[in-house]
Amino acid sequence: MEKQKNKLLLASLALFAATGAFAQGNGSAGISEATQMVTSYFDPATKLIYAIGAVVGLIGGVEVYNKFSSGDPDTSKTAASWFGACIFLIVAATILRSFFL
Repeated sequence: MEKQKNKLLLASLALFAATGAFAQGNGSAGISEATQMVTSYFDPATKLIYAIGAVVGLIGGVEVYNKFSSGDPDTSKTAASWFGACIFLIVAATILRSFFL
């Protein structure tokens, strides 16, 4: 009985060791596939950020025009903040794209 347990234990250890040996790999294929998948999202994401920047610019232009027409004294501050938001979106998209690609 004890001998049979030892044989079973030895066989199971050999099976686990062999399974681990076959499962080993450097993983470079998986890493390169993941990199390719992530970089394929940058073009659509960049275009989406540019579109959002255009919409923000249009909304900002209307907002500044309304403030300017009503004679609001802080029109320049509002224009600067909307313009800064548009520039930030464009620069952030460009820098992220150039950094990761």
